[in-house]
Amino acid sequence: MGVEFHITRAEFWADNEDSQISSEEWLNVVNADPEFSIYEPNGEFFALWSGESAYPESWLEWGNGNISTKWPDTALYLKMLEVAKVLNAKVMDDDGTEYSSPGEWVFTPKS
Repeated sequence: MGVEFHITRAEFWADNEDSQISSEEWLNVVNADPEFSIYEPNGEFFALWSGESAYPESWLEWGNGNISTKWPDTALYLKMLEVAKVLNAKVMDDDGTEYSSPGEWVFTPKS
């Protein structure tokens, strides 16, 4: 079982029919940020993040109007907050808990 985090504009990430982030908006963010690069073997909207992460490969992926990842470490979470701000969106976990400030999610995976 894993924790998924989503960048969304919806009140609840899974109910976003009227508030989706478009794939074009996501690709604009990726193309404007040198820390992101599309990794096409995993799909046209799968971006690797080259920032200071505890993981060898941190990633975000657009799908169904949200941008998501699994088990973000603290560094990727902070990057998600930045991306959410650019997209006028918010960060939310699977249960609908919103995260809006740096100290609300702290996670360092075991090596």
